Amino acid sequence: MEQMISVVVATYNQEATISRTLDSILCQQCHVPLEIIIGEDCSTDGTRAVCEDYARRYPDTIRLISNEHNKGIIDNYFDCLLAARGAYIADCAADDFWTDPLKLEKELCVMEQHPEVTMVITNWQLFDETTGQTRPSQQRQHKPVTPGRELLEAILTQTHMSCFHLCTSLYRTSMFREAYESDTFLFRNKDFGCEDIQVAFSMALRGAIAYLPDVTLNYSVGHPSASAFTDESRQFRFVRQVTSLSHYLARKHQLSIDGFLRQRLFALGMHAFRSYDPQLFLQVQTCKKEWNVKPTPKNRLLFFIMQHPWLWRLALVARQLFVSAKRLSH
Repeated sequence: MEQMISVVVATYNQEATISRTLDSILCQQCHVPLEIIIGEDCSTDGTRAVCEDYARRYPDTIRLISNEHNKGIIDNYFDCLLAARGAYIADCAADDFWTDPLKLEKELCVMEQHPEVTMVITNWQLFDETTGQTRPSQQRQHKPVTPGRELLEAILTQTHMSCFHLCTSLYRTSMFREAYESDTFLFRNKDFGCEDIQVAFSMALRGAIAYLPDVTLNYSVGHPSASAFTDESRQFRFVRQVTSLSHYLARKHQLSIDGFLRQRLFALGMHAFRSYDPQLFLQVQTCKKEWNVKPTPKNRLLFFIMQHPWLWRLALVARQLFVSAKRLSH
């Protein structure tokens, strides 16, 4: 591995934002060279043409991987990570952008001074695409350096602290490859539904996590994303997949997250309830068994309602009346 930073940009149908992302990376001022690895996943809009233009303009910096078929976010992302030549990896989603030209320099200096640190993270803010306004991320302040094993439960549950954003991070390529080789299933199982928890957990498992309070990222909101669905069934799937990932890691590393699993079971039940979909209810029951969750009283009440279609419909009507009355009162 070379003494440089590999910045990964996995993209699909982001013609409107990919230039902004790449410009924010190209603006970085760092004492080691950068390579930008773009994983273009067969977009159906003009994303590929934009990426090809940047690759022509910056041939010494940008490596464009143009996929011959759509791989999906999981395979596209981890194929890009495995292609990294640098000793360090950073990534920036193709609809987000960095706001601090010294982001990588600051993080790299921390890693060079602290060999026990496997990952450096920073603060970030939300950027509303519709208004152009920013607002704080609500991320809790972390200690400058924290032993990673103290953060494992927090990374899995995101309940005891606000979890960090992977697009703010810089981490060691060697640690990622070690984790990948030891448990490839963790990274390639598409039913886990995300890619950031695996990386963050693996880095925390292998060393310390450093934190810089500087805001370095604008996280784009105000448009559909993998974790912000309006459709109940799609949101159900996302919650189920990510919770299954947390359960897998907790069981493998003997971490207790029972309270979190009970909360997520109720959340799944509510998505199934609002969608009035018996098949989703069956999946909730399957998750209860797989996660070995003891239902809470409110879970048992919810499940009882959904076992009786007439009661389920009645409860939905009652809920809609309650929601309407609450809106009128405001």
